[in-house]
Amino acid sequence: MEKKIRVLVAKPGLDGHDRGAKVVARALRDAGFEVIYTGLRQSVEQIVRTAIQEDVDVIGLSILSGAHMRICQKLLSLMKEEKLDVPVFVGGIIPPDDAKRLKDMGIAEVFGPGTPLHVIIEKIKEITGRAGAAI
Repeated sequence: MEKKIRVLVAKPGLDGHDRGAKVVARALRDAGFEVIYTGLRQSVEQIVRTAIQEDVDVIGLSILSGAHMRICQKLLSLMKEEKLDVPVFVGGIIPPDDAKRLKDMGIAEVFGPGTPLHVIIEKIKEITGRAGAAI
């Protein structure tokens, strides 16, 4: 039996809106993923530490504060320092130009509001190399 995909869903910064993160976390769990949800107001350092401790396969960030460029840059830099090599996806209200810049800097995927949950699920399977696999 193949190991479940472990996903860390995190809410970095001071943004207190977590409904979308909780909806995605539940959909991933219902699809058979193992989900670790950090809760609100996590620092980048806390997110990286948790990802290492929980040995996750992928990190998902929910960012609605508008600070997505700075947060992602800081996260990717710290991940490199800590030799944490897992894909990162981001969800939130992110302008298309910023989404492209995020992908260029190393973010695996950016999901905007209204992205169907099945698309997120399939993309994470693809990102982790388990496309088409039963979870």
